[in-house]
Amino acid sequence: MNTERAKRKLSAILSADVKGYSRLMGEDEVGTVRTLKECRELMSNLIKEYRGRVVDSPGDNVLAEFASVVDALECSIEIQKNLRTKNNALPDNRKMEFRIGVNLGDVIEDEDRVYGDGVNIAARIEGLAEPGGICISGSGFEQVRNKLPLGYQYLGEHTVKNIVQPIKVYRVLMEPEAAGKVIGERGRKQRRWLWTAVAAVILVGGFLAVSNFYFRPPPIEPASKERMAFPLPDKPSIAVLAFTNMSGDPKDDLFGDGLAEGIINALSKSDRLFVIARNSSFTYKGRPVKVKQVAEEMGVRYVIEGSVQREGERVRITVQLIDAVAGHHLFSERYDRDLRSILDLQDEITMEVLTAVRVKLAGGEGARIIAKGTKNLDAILKALEASQYQSGAMNKERVERSMQLCEEAIALDPNYAHAYSILGAAHMALVAIGASESPKESLRRSLELGKKAVALDEFSSSAHANLAFTYIYLREFDKAMEEAEKGVSLGPNYAHAYWALGTVLITTGRPQEAIPILQKSLRLSPFPVHSQVLVFLAAIYRDLGQYEEAVVTYKKILHLYGPDHSMAHLGLAATYALMGRENEARAEGAEVLRVDPKFSVERFMKNYPGGQASKDRLTEALLKAGLK
Repeated sequence: MNTERAKRKLSAILSADVKGYSRLMGEDEVGTVRTLKECRELMSNLIKEYRGRVVDSPGDNVLAEFASVVDALECSIEIQKNLRTKNNALPDNRKMEFRIGVNLGDVIEDEDRVYGDGVNIAARIEGLAEPGGICISGSGFEQVRNKLPLGYQYLGEHTVKNIVQPIKVYRVLMEPEAAGKVIGERGRKQRRWLWTAVAAVILVGGFLAVSNFYFRPPPIEPASKERMAFPLPDKPSIAVLAFTNMSGDPKDDLFGDGLAEGIINALSKSDRLFVIARNSSFTYKGRPVKVKQVAEEMGVRYVIEGSVQREGERVRITVQLIDAVAGHHLFSERYDRDLRSILDLQDEITMEVLTAVRVKLAGGEGARIIAKGTKNLDAILKALEASQYQSGAMNKERVERSMQLCEEAIALDPNYAHAYSILGAAHMALVAIGASESPKESLRRSLELGKKAVALDEFSSSAHANLAFTYIYLREFDKAMEEAEKGVSLGPNYAHAYWALGTVLITTGRPQEAIPILQKSLRLSPFPVHSQVLVFLAAIYRDLGQYEEAVVTYKKILHLYGPDHSMAHLGLAATYALMGRENEARAEGAEVLRVDPKFSVERFMKNYPGGQASKDRLTEALLKAGLK
């Protein structure tokens, strides 16, 4: 019998992140990274001073552990005071404001990291804090309420994602005049008799009136157009969040993701809507975010959120469409269905959304919102997982796993166009990363599968975009341009199609024209549909001699996708060599070999789709970086 047990302990957890980080990065990546580094150093020093330790710092987040809630909260106060002073020296649009959440809870310790609900709750309540503010959970509040010269405002009980029981939350009031005050607790104590009165009214017969009054959707804090990270488009703009899994079974996450992604794809078919790509809207998955925050960071007016609860072959789906600027629901519906009719339900929900935002599709487009899909749920989930293996930093193992899943999806439904399309993209990806044993055969297979996908679904923007990439590597650029333009026309909100079109422009010697096209892809998906969007944009900057912009973009790839992205290191190696910074070039060349010990300049350049002059220049730069 295995007697090993996880090491558990009670800890005070501090979680902090930056308000509007995406906007700050979009406006000035170099300045934002520099300011973030300075803020993290400041926070790290204060955390050590208050006997805490930083346990993680992914992206713009800082996670710290303390033995005492008092230490954690005092440290939070000092952090916000110091950051406020630092921000006073910055312009309003460059201020870096952190939100902080503090919780006391049980955590699991694994080497230097901590995990568990104690950490998750701190992250969830952090999202309830105002920029420059602090929120603390009820468990933490009970330990500090009379020990520090602070005030508190009770915000009520909040149901947060992936936490079963509602969490009591307090806002920390740092003004001297608030010390010793606890605002809002009287209402908390009165709730028990209030609900008793409500129950009596219901028993008397006032059920409908009371239900309408007490159970209507909670008020929503309106988003500010002035604080949008991007200007609102001139047509209805929508972000669809990942659906919350209410079943408790982690396997149902993909089911909810698949439904939300299907709605995104269906809405993107209309050129009368502006739809944020899943890669960006799904970054909020598992985070306690307000609709206001999503709208302002993504630059959209409407937000769709929902939940999925599955029991056997039955599923309950709730969907809400919210006007974030007006601060109210346009509709909130519940659907109880058989899983076998899931695609019909997806179509139904989409049409509800379109009606609610008063958008009418032209020319019978509604009849083909989901053209020639599949009714096999398992095939959908396998295709979704396969797509995930092709995003980010790819290697041979990830691509081969994606191929296996695609083949399994096709076995379940031989007429599933999307599965053929992403299987074709996988064969092409092996060539792109230099991992194909026979590039000629891989491209032949990619072309065959791409044509099969288009034959099954001629209206698929994704199928045409993927086929464009295959034609690029086959150097049939006229056909590549034709497929890319068709992808854009069929999916005017489809970031992937703009990426394909931008790539064709690059490989046909029109880099200046490619820049706004790739930027359009990044606008539709602020978190790129694929890391290659940024790789190609960085390559344009490098080839145009805009080396600093290239370096910043390559480093952004490493920031978003992690330190094992070989193409980012390869791009940095070449760029530094062209800048005459050979020591840094060789350091990046060593990183390429760390990630891919079998890397070969000759093999990589053999399949490089650029012109000969560009290939010769890049080869020379890579050799200077110590690669062979």
